[in-house]
Amino acid sequence: MRLLLMADTHVPRRAKRLPDELLARVELADVVVHAGDWVDVGTLNLLSGSAARLIGVYGNNDGPELRARLPEVARAELGGVRFAVVHETGPAQGRERRCAERFPDVDVLVFGHSHIPWDSTAEGGPRLLNPGSPTDRRRQPYCTYMTAEVAAGELTRVELHRLPRATGG
Repeated sequence: MRLLLMADTHVPRRAKRLPDELLARVELADVVVHAGDWVDVGTLNLLSGSAARLIGVYGNNDGPELRARLPEVARAELGGVRFAVVHETGPAQGRERRCAERFPDVDVLVFGHSHIPWDSTAEGGPRLLNPGSPTDRRRQPYCTYMTAEVAAGELTRVELHRLPRATGG
């Protein structure tokens, strides 16, 4: 099972649209995961219409229309791996401990908010993945997203992909 992980797309504030490379990956993914801060309902509609399966949550920058359609926390079992998705997890310091306490029953937690890619495993808790942002690199050298695979009940081949900084195109 092929996964595409993204967060903090901020369309149209940070970019007019999602990068072509990311959109091409949507077509190849079995599941697309979006960890919030869509900003634009059009992006949700686009991914809902083009993804084989979409799992998403709202973020702090998402208004009432997005919040009406998306949960704050989403949970799914994908190929025997228990996932949760949330936008915010708080400061980097203490993140693993907090997430292990808040999500003791999941194998993988996908989150966003910081725009900073993250891949760690909480002691006795879930693997934590933040794909960064494909449209707003903030203080990072690149805009980013992640891909991963689920096979035989395990998360495998987690890869961070770099994109050029969005130019608003």
